[in-house]
Amino acid sequence: MTTEPREQQPDLEQQLDAEKKRSEDYITRLRYLQADFENLKKRCDRQLEESKNYATERIVLELLDVMDELELAVKTGQGSEEAQPLLEGVQMTLRKFRKVLEREGVSPIECEDEAFDPLKHNAIATTEREGVKGCIVGEEVRKGYIMKNKVIRPSIVKVTVSPSQESNSQQEKEKEQTKNE
Repeated sequence: MTTEPREQQPDLEQQLDAEKKRSEDYITRLRYLQADFENLKKRCDRQLEESKNYATERIVLELLDVMDELELAVKTGQGSEEAQPLLEGVQMTLRKFRKVLEREGVSPIECEDEAFDPLKHNAIATTEREGVKGCIVGEEVRKGYIMKNKVIRPSIVKVTVSPSQESNSQQEKEKEQTKNE
C-alpha cells in the first residue's frame, strides 16, 4: 500500500503542472480578450464622438449652397436703390445664417494671397506673374469651408505662379518675331 501513493505522486505532480499550464494559458487569453475589449470600446467611443461632431455635415453642405445664393443676391442688389429694403433683409438673413453655421463649428477658409494647399483648395486655373514665389492663391472663385478642423468643402481658386523658363523663352521668341516683322 505504501508503494501505490508514491507511484501516484509523480502522476499527480504531472497533472498539477499540466493544470497550472492550462490555467496560465487561460489567464493569458483572458488578458488578451480584455485588451481587445478595451480597444474596441475606445474605438466605438471615438466613432460615436466623430458621428456626433459631423452628424450635421450633410445638411450644412446643402445650406452652404443656399448661403452662396444669398451672397450672390447681396452682390447683385447693391447697385439698385429700389431694392435697398429687400437687400437689407437678405443681409440680415445672411448674418443669422453665418451665426448658425458658426455655432455648428463651420468657418470659411481664408485663402486669397495665401500659399496653395491642395487639402483646402481646388485649382481651376493658373496664371503666371513676375515676383511670385511658389504657388499663391490669386482669386477665390467659390468659398470653401471647414467644420471642426475638417474641410467639408474646399475652396475653388485660381492660382498664381512665377513664370516658367519655357514661357520666358517663348515670350522672348515672340518679341523677336514681332521686331523682325
